[in-house]
Amino acid sequence: MDRGTIAVAPMMEWTDRHCRVFHRRLNPSLRLFTEMVTAKAILFGDRERLLGFSAEERPLVLQLGGAEPEELASASRIAAERGYDEVNLNVGCPSDRVQGGRFGACLMREPALVGECLAAMGEGRLPVTLKCRLGVDEQDTEVALDAVADAAVAAGVSAIWVHARKAWLKGLSPAQNRDVPPLDYARVHRLHARLDTFVGINGGIADAAAVAGQLALVDGVMIGRAAYQRPALLAELAGHTGGEGFAHRLAVARSMVPYAEAWIARGGRLSNVVRHMLGLFHGAPGARIFRRTLTVAGQAPGAGPDVLAAAIDAVEAEAGRARAHREARAA
Repeated sequence: MDRGTIAVAPMMEWTDRHCRVFHRRLNPSLRLFTEMVTAKAILFGDRERLLGFSAEERPLVLQLGGAEPEELASASRIAAERGYDEVNLNVGCPSDRVQGGRFGACLMREPALVGECLAAMGEGRLPVTLKCRLGVDEQDTEVALDAVADAAVAAGVSAIWVHARKAWLKGLSPAQNRDVPPLDYARVHRLHARLDTFVGINGGIADAAAVAGQLALVDGVMIGRAAYQRPALLAELAGHTGGEGFAHRLAVARSMVPYAEAWIARGGRLSNVVRHMLGLFHGAPGARIFRRTLTVAGQAPGAGPDVLAAAIDAVEAEAGRARAHREARAA
């Protein structure tokens, strides 16, 4: 993986196939991840629903959840057959569901098993990467992170992505685990200094300046909620700023109209697509009407791509009025 990689974090119920197409159009150089999919679901579930994607999403990483090396190996082989570019093991999710299944963040306590799982995933002939936390609960993060990272390196991973917080499996909800445990970027920087393997950082990175600052210290930056809630950040990171950035966002939004039309023709709903676009014009003229239109009319049964087109027209018209007002005041 190239140094300077910018990735969008895997986020449950957010980074689905429509979200990934939208993000790719905003920034063609991103590394995109699926939501976490359990290896068992891939082996026994609806693979098209779980794994389907379009070619423009690539390079695309399938994030796997699990703790059974044989199941993970089989899921990785299926990922290779379906055209994924990489498989990633989730050792960071703190939800009750993954704790019950002995995977996700609780694997921070079992570095030897993490190594076995990663080595098995390598049998699928795809590059294998890891996403982990600093540690869990009472663990010493100096010891816990090194143990998991060293096991990953020994298994031959090509990259380690670290969410720079502990996960508290006892006493905090998954939502609280995204904010309450303090960030410790310096711990990730020390890991990067110690290893030759690619080390990327995740957690609380919310603007272009923060991305640039971290890229001076580690190999890659992974952005989560900021990328989803304020997609303009992805366009900015692609070099689209100021008026050009607004025009780029308009162009991307318009490109999603035929995409939505094609999805609806396949039996999908407009809301499946536009729910990921609500924050596209955050802070810009027309943002409120854009969001309201997609939230209300876009959720209605039978809503078509014309709803998205009308929302975009409203943004463009509002931007024109704001520009005319500025010009009048300057005259």
